[in-house]
Amino acid sequence: MAKPVVKYVCSECGTASPRWLGKCPGCDAFGTLVEELQVERGAETGARAGAPVPLGEVSVVEAERISSGVPELDRVLGGGIVPASLVLVGGEPGVGKSTLLLSALGAIARDGRRALLVTGEESAPQVSLRAARLGGAEGVRILAETELATVCATLEQERPDVCVIDSVQTLHASELGSAPGSVAQVREAAGRLLRVAKEANVATILVGHVTKDGAVAGPRVLEHLVDCVLQFEGDRYHAHRVLRATKNRFGSTNEVGVFEMTGAGLVGVPDPSELFGATHPGEVGAAVGCVLEGTRPLLLEVQALVAPTDLAMPRRVGTGVDPRRLAMLVAVLGRHAGVALGSADVFVNVAGGVRIEEPGGDLAIALAIASAARGVPLLESAAAFGEIGLTGRLRPAAQADRRLDECRKLGIATVVAPDGTPQRDRPRVAAAETLRAALRAGLQGAVGEHEAVAA
Repeated sequence: MAKPVVKYVCSECGTASPRWLGKCPGCDAFGTLVEELQVERGAETGARAGAPVPLGEVSVVEAERISSGVPELDRVLGGGIVPASLVLVGGEPGVGKSTLLLSALGAIARDGRRALLVTGEESAPQVSLRAARLGGAEGVRILAETELATVCATLEQERPDVCVIDSVQTLHASELGSAPGSVAQVREAAGRLLRVAKEANVATILVGHVTKDGAVAGPRVLEHLVDCVLQFEGDRYHAHRVLRATKNRFGSTNEVGVFEMTGAGLVGVPDPSELFGATHPGEVGAAVGCVLEGTRPLLLEVQALVAPTDLAMPRRVGTGVDPRRLAMLVAVLGRHAGVALGSADVFVNVAGGVRIEEPGGDLAIALAIASAARGVPLLESAAAFGEIGLTGRLRPAAQADRRLDECRKLGIATVVAPDGTPQRDRPRVAAAETLRAALRAGLQGAVGEHEAVAA
């Protein structure tokens, strides 16, 4: 019979050792040996050879997705939960992972499907209190257990349609001597749950802790094993949360879901542009940008502050903006648009805690910085989108029609965009070929050719 053996394997070169060492004997790296459970087998294991078949003869059956009852979650997953899939949800403590998934399980149970919650962090009465606050989760079955073998046996016996395990770091395999949450324990738990999910046709959602830098805690192989990795972002002291997919074998990784934390739990925000794109007329240093998050266009308020600096090296600080992209835009503004920022600190913030990750938001950021530097507000009811090149020319943004439709829906009167953007009566498109021309089109009043930051 196969005998489990604990070995220590280097995460860099794969060298195995029977005991832990501070320095790997294979590659001389320090602190890379991690505990793993391996199975030693004899010469005769009774294994039989598989029967490969031509790929073209494999029958493809479109599995019907399971609706989670939360439209924003279904959007990020690609249309719903795929049966027999393994999904990993990570996020900061208190961001709302357990609340979101409990609401989803309640909706699945009300739809007549079997929903199971395995909790290792809270007792059943504690979860019941939250379920009573959320409402509608009475049909969810719950198991308060941390022993991995017991959890797997329960899944094989109950065979629920959807199971949530909160969290994978609390599961413990008794044959491993390490503590729950260690690399070996998390890897073993993910591997066993993957096999059970595929064999028993159970859609399994794992809740994972995150490290200080925001990555999912545990071995990197954890993200490779699962079918989908979702990241729940937001500040526990703010009401809004953003759900993103960093890996999705069954859908796009560009979709984003927006939620608002209320007294009754997390509520999806179907139209986040009204929430994040609201500005006050005549406000200096504020611009509305239209960016794409997957297939969804969003209007976001970009705020900028430009102030004289007493430091030898002026600061370029961005919240929700890539700092390297911000430094590039500041340099292009100074070189090709006559906005001298060499002796000023530049601070940029995207309202609502949303991140701008696509180059189509460059023009809105540049307009906000120029408005703050010159003390001139943007045109009333105006928005902007477009990519800025190092030569100061504007490049067209993808899916301009969808962006313009979103601007029209929100009542935007003027859109500053690169040349080649389709012209419309509403909103009016102010096309510009260069960044200097875009500043003239987007800022109120006449703009001089060489203006600097006021001392």
